[in-house]
Amino acid sequence: MVTVLLPGPLRGEAGGASRLSVDACGTLGAVLDELAADHPRLARRIRDERGELRRYVNVYVDGEDCRHSGGLAAPVGEGAQVQVLPSVAGG
Repeated sequence: MVTVLLPGPLRGEAGGASRLSVDACGTLGAVLDELAADHPRLARRIRDERGELRRYVNVYVDGEDCRHSGGLAAPVGEGAQVQVLPSVAGG
C-alpha cells in the first residue's frame, strides 16, 4: 500500500481527502494510474494530456523529488509516501 498526500488545493478533486491509499507500487506511473482510475479529476491536475507530469506540479516519493529519480519511472516501494505539491504563484 502507498499513501498519497494531497495539499489543500487538490483535496476538492479527491472528495476532501488529505491522504489516499493505493495498492499499486513499483513506479510512480503505476501509482498515478491507479489514482486516476479512482479520481480522474485529480489525475488531470497532476498529469497533462500526454500523461506526463504537469510542469507546475512537484511530486516527491519519500521526500525525494521524482524528477531527479526517474520521473514517472521513479521507484515507489511498498509503504512509500507520495506527496503532490502544485506550485503556487503570486506576488
